[in-house]
Order: sequence, then structure tokens, then C-alpha cells
Amino acid sequence: MFDDTGGGLDSAGSAQSQDPSLPGNFRRPTVGAMPAANQDRRGAEGVSTSRDPSAPAPVFQHRTRLRVRYSETDQMGTFYNSRALEWFECGRTELLRALGTPYTVMEARGLFLPLVEAHVEYLGRARYDDELELTTSLRFAGRVRVRLDVEVALSGTGRRVARGYTIHAFTDAAGKPIRPPGWFCQAMAAAPAPG
Repeated sequence: MFDDTGGGLDSAGSAQSQDPSLPGNFRRPTVGAMPAANQDRRGAEGVSTSRDPSAPAPVFQHRTRLRVRYSETDQMGTFYNSRALEWFECGRTELLRALGTPYTVMEARGLFLPLVEAHVEYLGRARYDDELELTTSLRFAGRVRVRLDVEVALSGTGRRVARGYTIHAFTDAAGKPIRPPGWFCQAMAAAPAPG
């Protein structure tokens, strides 16, 4: 449904000559311009945010904090497993807001990001009222997809609680896959380098 393997044309109708893993209207800075921490796919903490060594470096990274609510815990005294995906959504929402493209604005402009894949690894416990730090990294995953890697850790100790990723397709309001529009790619290009 969300095939992003085909070639494309630029606005003038010419074949594109760029990294095929990036959307057609996005121009990534050269690798030499990125900090060394990004070249080995590691975030500011030196923790790998991607298990795929061939994945492109993140375009943008954002940190946000939240507290574990009582309703998010179970009888074992730790967070219920489905909460990790809700925390990933919080990280994604705040990352987009930090880029100046809140999801509400994206929807108003006709751009949607339906979820097409999710993966979660559970690494530790988080209890009621623990403060968590979410580190969310955005990278393009083909021409019509974006991948958001998230790491959830206890903010006081840095002990990891969960990590994973979600992959979203760029679609219009009818659900038709589209390449990210120029205004979205411009926001990505203007974002400070992660790290």
C-alpha cells in the first residue's frame, strides 16, 4: 500500500539525482557537516538509536520529560506494556512541535502520518510518579515514510525503560501516499543537527 521504491521527478520533470533513501524534495546536509556523534548513529548519550547500521542518520532529535501516571501502572507496580506506544506518541508530538510543525498544523495543511509499523523493546521498570526522559529521533525511511526512534529512560538515573520505533507514511486526507511537501522538508532542513 505504501510502496516508496519508485523513482521520481522533480518539479521541472527531471529525474532526481540524490540519495534514494530520502524523499524527492529533501536535501540532507553532507555527512561531513554532521557532528561525529551522528555519523555512527549514536545520540548525545552515546546510545544507539537504531539497530540498523545502514539506516540514515537522524535528521532531528528532541527530548521531552513526563511522569508515569497512576493509571499507567498495573498490579505489578510497573507501567502497563501498551503505555510505551503512548509515550512514543508523546515524543513524536513534541518533536514535531519543536520543529515548528505541530501535528494539528500538518493536518490542517492536508498532511497525515498514519502508523504503518511499530516495534517496542521492554528494558526495565517505571513506577508511578517516576520521571521519564524520552529521546525521539526522526529520520526518513524511503520516499513516503518517516521513522521515529524513541528511547525511554528514568530521568534521574538514565536507566532505560523501553526503546523502539514507529514508521509512518505521509498521506493526504484521503489516505493516499504522498511525498512530504516542500514546507515539511524545509522545516527538516532548517532543524539543528541532532546531538
